[in-house]
Amino acid sequence: MTDHEEEGEAWTTRGERGATVAIKLIVWIALHLGRRTTRLLLYPICLYFLAFSTASRRASDIYLRHAFGREPRINERFQHYHCFAACVLDRVYLLNNELDLFDVHADGEEIAEAEIDRGEGCFLFGAHLGSLEILRALGHRQPNFKLSLLMYEENARKINSVLNAINPDLSIEVIALGQPNAMLAVEQRLNEGHLIAILADRGLALDHEENLRVDFLGDNAQFPLGPFRLAALLRRRVILMVGLYRGGRCYDVHFERLADFTAVTRETRSKAVEDAVRYYVGRLEYFCRQAPDNWFNFYNFWQ
Repeated sequence: MTDHEEEGEAWTTRGERGATVAIKLIVWIALHLGRRTTRLLLYPICLYFLAFSTASRRASDIYLRHAFGREPRINERFQHYHCFAACVLDRVYLLNNELDLFDVHADGEEIAEAEIDRGEGCFLFGAHLGSLEILRALGHRQPNFKLSLLMYEENARKINSVLNAINPDLSIEVIALGQPNAMLAVEQRLNEGHLIAILADRGLALDHEENLRVDFLGDNAQFPLGPFRLAALLRRRVILMVGLYRGGRCYDVHFERLADFTAVTRETRSKAVEDAVRYYVGRLEYFCRQAPDNWFNFYNFWQ
């Protein structure tokens, strides 16, 4: 795990590390009291962390200054915490296949449908921006939908603990990084028509992974080349996926064509990868401007 990964663990993630009992308690409350009642608990929780979580509050302030171009107001600081907490809570219901609780507007869904119908496999690149689960839940409405998540082994264990707490019958395809056959598993799943989802704003811990410095929200930030190099090496298309939480029951889901590496050659690969990273960062900046409270990297991203 990189230094940024360690710094970037949000306050709920820190709690998950040694607290399976706490996860089960939160899930029990969410499923037995219902979403409306459980959401009331988010207000004191967010106020507590806003007051006492110095590191995450400092990171939130740094991001919000970049997003707004000014000092954030207290209500904007609180809203950043509350948006994150609301998305975490909604994971319980989305992973329990309760999509009917939400109003979801999908833009560009036909792009993902075309890749599913093509059956050749492709990459879905997201970020720690909004909700990945709303995208996964939406995808399950499509026939022949096969999704695999590429993530760190530690995060895969956390996902499994959460799934078991919600419903032992739930299953999710996870390719755990750190295993010697991880990249072979990615290629095999692609050949089987899977969509491989990666949160591409952080690295994949590939050997000698490099970053590209790109202007993001008015300042230089490092973005990993690894996810894009992997897609280029395997000569696959890449779709950008963003699921923005808009408050209440509402989510806006966006799919966009991000890159097409199917015809890339060894000579053109490096430039194609860097061009794709820059385009990706530009789209992240656009969505951050649209929904600034949806950014969930709680560390100094520009450090």
